[in-house]
Amino acid sequence: MENLTRRNFLRAAGAGAGIMMFGLSDRWITEALASVPTYTGVTYLTPAYKDLFPPISAFVDRLKKHPDLMKVDFFDSGTLVKTDEQVSALRAGTIQFMFHTTSYITRNYPILGLLGLPSLCENLYEHGERLAMESPLWKLINDVLAQSNTFMLTAGGGILEPEYIWSGNNKIASLADLKGKRVRTVSFEAEEVLKPYGVGGARIPSSELYLAVQRGTVDATLANISTIMGRKIYEQVKYCYKLPMTAFSIAIFFLKDKWDQMPDKVKAAFWDAGKEFDRTYAASINKVFYPEQFWPQIEKAGIKIFKPTAEELKDFEEKSQPVWAWWKKQIGEEVGQKAINLSLAKG
Repeated sequence: MENLTRRNFLRAAGAGAGIMMFGLSDRWITEALASVPTYTGVTYLTPAYKDLFPPISAFVDRLKKHPDLMKVDFFDSGTLVKTDEQVSALRAGTIQFMFHTTSYITRNYPILGLLGLPSLCENLYEHGERLAMESPLWKLINDVLAQSNTFMLTAGGGILEPEYIWSGNNKIASLADLKGKRVRTVSFEAEEVLKPYGVGGARIPSSELYLAVQRGTVDATLANISTIMGRKIYEQVKYCYKLPMTAFSIAIFFLKDKWDQMPDKVKAAFWDAGKEFDRTYAASINKVFYPEQFWPQIEKAGIKIFKPTAEELKDFEEKSQPVWAWWKKQIGEEVGQKAINLSLAKG
């Protein structure tokens, strides 16, 4: 994106003129000036995400080990395109691949709502292998995404720890406390499951969340612990109601036709990097980073944690079923049920 400046153009033109002066062949000139294809990728995530960001950098670094095959331009922190602009940029060809939080783009790709279905998400969290590359569920998701000319290379090998409700002065420590509250959500699945509890949802990107919580724009926020730590929301909240409401993964997307047209060796390099990302991402973050680093920091910050009762869990599971039915209508009853069954290892 930023490589072809006027200075670079003139430098290249000058080099070409120099070659011509020495009388070298047109073929040699063409080969000398030819460049490998450039693949531009983005993420809105910042290096402040000590858990989520390093594996993304490792994926990009792995690609850069193939300078003979490709050049990789990568932009983090929303510096090239903002969070809500990434899908449009991919479709327009401004970028060739993107890391995105699945819950942010369920309106664009309803099939991804599966990963955040309330109550169901616990199963995918505990069994990340069901979302692994080449698994039946991964294939089904990609079959549906293909209808929108989209290909998901990897879903990070599973979803991250579910999202809980974090609150400040307006303490939320039970389902009853939710009534009349304004809660930040991201996915439409989360918004739907909160409606029966009298909650007003507010869709706020993580980049704007700190000020929203600080100013009281929302009474509470539904968020994964990565967001709480990466955006320093822990400075503004006092309580965590640890009811696993919904969830997401960090996935890598391409336009399907562009992926299919990639040179085999380039595709193999992306596949290899994707396999490593798939193997390590969710597993290492969920099993190592969260319990060993983030949750101890949350406790040190003095945030009080409230766990739901058995009655609340049962009530929430019952309230979740209409959301499952609502979601299946978005993508088709048969496909939706098949995706749910694969998530539950029922076939």
